[in-house]
Amino acid sequence: MTILSKSSKSKLPKTYTIEPEVDNYVEATKGASSASKRVNELLKRAIIQEQYDQLEKEAAEFFSPEPRDRQEAKALQRAARRTLERD
Repeated sequence: MTILSKSSKSKLPKTYTIEPEVDNYVEATKGASSASKRVNELLKRAIIQEQYDQLEKEAAEFFSPEPRDRQEAKALQRAARRTLERD
């Protein structure tokens, strides 16, 4: 997973449609900065948050208990071993 880096200082001109509520928030929170700079700050934070959310999801899947069918397969293997040990 790639975390944002500041290695590229060039900016790409793009056009996006922003919902009025988002525009109002940007205007209210931009302070002395430009709206464009504030939007980029918010987007970078959102990207990082999504990356952390994805890592958390992957960790939860990795550490989750075995699926039920896997547990049943292990139980069958144990029973088969006991049967073989008796013979």
